[in-house]
Amino acid sequence: MSEPLLGLLTGICFGALLQQGRVLRFEKQVGAMLLRDMTIVKFMLSAVIVGMIGINLLTGAGVIELKVKGTVVGANLIGGLLFGAGWAVMGYCPGTSVGAVGEGRWHAIWAVLGMLAGAALYAEAYPAMQKSVLTWGDFGAVTLAGALGVNAWVPIVVLTLVFLLLFRWFEKLRL
Repeated sequence: MSEPLLGLLTGICFGALLQQGRVLRFEKQVGAMLLRDMTIVKFMLSAVIVGMIGINLLTGAGVIELKVKGTVVGANLIGGLLFGAGWAVMGYCPGTSVGAVGEGRWHAIWAVLGMLAGAALYAEAYPAMQKSVLTWGDFGAVTLAGALGVNAWVPIVVLTLVFLLLFRWFEKLRL
C-alpha cells in the first residue's frame, strides 16, 4: 500500500474516532479549556497510551526505526503558546477543526483558515527563526527513558498507570 493511501486511510480512521468520541463538538472543546469536561483529555491520553505501546512494540520488532525529534525549549514554548491561543480563540485545535468542518460545522472553517495562515507565516519566518527561537534551549533528541537512564518500558508502564488513575478520577468526578 502506498504511503499517501495509508495516510488517507489513517486520517479517515482518526477522524471517525474523533467524531465517535464526540471531541469535535465545540462545547467539549470549551469544557476542556474550562476544566469542566475531560472528554478531550481522556481521548488524548488514550491516544498517548496506544502510541507509546504501539511505537515501542513496532520498534522492538524492527518494523520501524524510532527517530526522536530534538527538544528545543524556545520553539516548544512559542509554538505551545500560539497553539493554545488559537485553540482558546477558536474553540478548536487543528485536528478537531478539520473534523468539525467534515461534520458540517462551517464556523470551524475559520479555524482551518487560521491554521493555514499560521503555517504560511511560519514558513516565511522560518529562515529568521533558525538562528534565534529555534536554537533557544536545544537539548537534542532526548527521551524520558534516556534522561532517566532506564529501559523504555519503565516510563511507558508508569505513565499508563498514572493515566488510568486519572481516567478513574475524572470518571469519579463525572468529568
